Amino acid sequence: MRLYELFSEGVNKYPAQIAGVILLLLVIGLYGMTLTTMETGPETYIDVDTPRYILLDKYQSTFSSDSIMVLVETEDVTNPLILSYLERLETDLRREQYVDGVTGITDYIVAANGGELPTTIAEIQAAKEEINPALYERLVPASSMTIIQVTLDAGLDQDTQFRIVDSIDTLIGISEPPPGVSVSLTGNPAFSKQMMDEMGTSMGSLIGIAMLLMVLAVGLLFSAVRYRLLSVGIVASGLILTFGFMGLTGIKLNMVTIAAFPVLIGIGIDYAIQFHSRLDEEVRSRPLPEAVRETMVRSGPSILYAMLATSMGFLAMWTSPLPMIRSFGEVCVIGVICCYIAALFIVPVFAILFKYTPKPIPEKKGLAIGDKYNRGLGAMVGGISRFPLIILAICLLLALGGFSVDDQIIVNTDENSFVPPDMPAKVQIDKVTRAMGPSSATPIFVRGDRVSALDSITWMHEFQQYQERNDKITGTRSIANLVIQYNGGNLPETDSELVRVLESIPIELRDHYLSGHSMALIEISTIDMDSTVGMSFVNQLQDELAWHQPPPGITATLTGQGEMFTDLITQIRETKTQMTVLGFIVIFAFLYLVYRKARKAVTPLIPILMIVGWNSLIMFELGIDYSPMTATLGSMTIGIASEYTILIMERYYEEREKGLEKMEAIRQSVQKIGTAITISGLTTVFGFSALITSSFGIISNFGILTVISVGFALMGAIIVMPAILSLIGNGVEDEPAGKTGV
Repeated sequence: MRLYELFSEGVNKYPAQIAGVILLLLVIGLYGMTLTTMETGPETYIDVDTPRYILLDKYQSTFSSDSIMVLVETEDVTNPLILSYLERLETDLRREQYVDGVTGITDYIVAANGGELPTTIAEIQAAKEEINPALYERLVPASSMTIIQVTLDAGLDQDTQFRIVDSIDTLIGISEPPPGVSVSLTGNPAFSKQMMDEMGTSMGSLIGIAMLLMVLAVGLLFSAVRYRLLSVGIVASGLILTFGFMGLTGIKLNMVTIAAFPVLIGIGIDYAIQFHSRLDEEVRSRPLPEAVRETMVRSGPSILYAMLATSMGFLAMWTSPLPMIRSFGEVCVIGVICCYIAALFIVPVFAILFKYTPKPIPEKKGLAIGDKYNRGLGAMVGGISRFPLIILAICLLLALGGFSVDDQIIVNTDENSFVPPDMPAKVQIDKVTRAMGPSSATPIFVRGDRVSALDSITWMHEFQQYQERNDKITGTRSIANLVIQYNGGNLPETDSELVRVLESIPIELRDHYLSGHSMALIEISTIDMDSTVGMSFVNQLQDELAWHQPPPGITATLTGQGEMFTDLITQIRETKTQMTVLGFIVIFAFLYLVYRKARKAVTPLIPILMIVGWNSLIMFELGIDYSPMTATLGSMTIGIASEYTILIMERYYEEREKGLEKMEAIRQSVQKIGTAITISGLTTVFGFSALITSSFGIISNFGILTVISVGFALMGAIIVMPAILSLIGNGVEDEPAGKTGV
């Protein structure tokens, strides 16, 4: 290609200047890295311009007041000394900005003791007997534990909530709790804050471990060339360019995209090795400038095709309705392009500036390990070529088994199961759940120009009564409950009576369920349910809302994070298959444009189709759920595995053009590049292995599957691909490619 000839001429003539440009880009990339930010919350799961997100955002800004829960543990939380500390702490918490209210057991003990905090055990015991037992048990679920609920102002953005968490954490640190008292934070804001902090720490650890594994892999497997660690530097440069581009363009990191970087390390090292090994090969037989030209002109386009084929799999993720999956695909595409460009230019520029010379070929005593491995592959491929139908039948049956159990694999969207099990906020939430029992609430957002009218409130009351017969519902609450409570136990009979009752309800209570005359809230409290049961419950509730419709002009819609995560189950089930199918279509179209022959375009995709089935089978056997991250496995596998199968097919047709018969061409194609593909696959495995070390379960499971998937990709290239090639034309009238133009 003329473009690559121009590149090689530029490198040979101006290596120092090009090196300066590369360094400048890296400096800009390092600056861009400082601008990268992370995000959690609904916007990573739902597009902000969709009706679902707009409704959720409106509900949260109107009615949802997130609470920070302060968990206090000691031997006896009702000890006078402890109660005195709790009272001081609650007073300080009420002074914090954006705090709407603070509720703790001392409020009720003081009220039951005539407005004064008891100072003796007897007074405390007498006050406790005056408090509603259910209320007391909620605030003091165990004698050694009490909970202070800090309610925040409604509609606060995530950054503000995180600042409040930090401020309260600082306040607790200087509050001087008595000896033996442990004070910690939990609740949604604290959980999200700690999750984001853990994500940042995890990302740094993953990249560090992946780079270390790369050094080990390259050092062990790529020792035949000089400057073998150059590939690691190239990958690091590619990551800097990727991070910098993200920071400068405002692309944010989330729970899924942090896993893209070890993936990019695994893929990027392959590009670096391909260019480096080709340069080392060429420089052994020609002067360095010619070797640089030959490397860039010959390897540049072929590796470009492999890079584009890989990108096609990631491009399929852009069709997902989940923003975090789209951003994962987006970051991967940006990353592989940056790694390719870094390898294309850094290898030859480095070679020119440092006057690259190859290592001398050591004297061999017998066959080297690589030669023995190649010969072993040749012998294995010879056996495969003789029994291709049996090999393909076994592989196909395993794939069909995977496709048959795919729908049985659980889809998990529970954020609580994604985070590290020892994350403090998660530990405290689990502790509170064990003490108080699991519970959750599903909000129904009621809207219209007259939600405060009698017929609307009557409908809310009737709908609640109907729902309370459901054994999964522990209670319901709305403005109707307050109206009945403040009207002597009955609903008003006229709108004028209703207006009077509404005015008598304390504003802090009324505003939790009613906003003006246009918005109201029904809270459905439920038992804790797994994702499958929860999805069924939400679907049933939506059906009942459609059947038991509110008065004309009023709409009632399920919303909240519970509904959002339940809907994600359906989204993941539907889109994971769509992304995989689209990945196949896009790569087939790309290969058809390159080869102009349908048979050549479809041949490397057949092993990949089987690999996708094997992935499902291994997920089912290992009990790994589908998550927003593992849902990308199909399309990602297509992108990664296509490189190996394409390389095998390309070498096969090259050998056919030389005049070799089919079976010999198959054997030679695998034998000659088998070691290179294996080294490439193993280095990729090393990169992906870093994911397994992540403290995030969602990432470590993804790491396990990607490592297995790359292993499957190697099997597809050196086992399935030869069997398929041996069946092309059924071995009859199949002349060498150079004669027939196969």
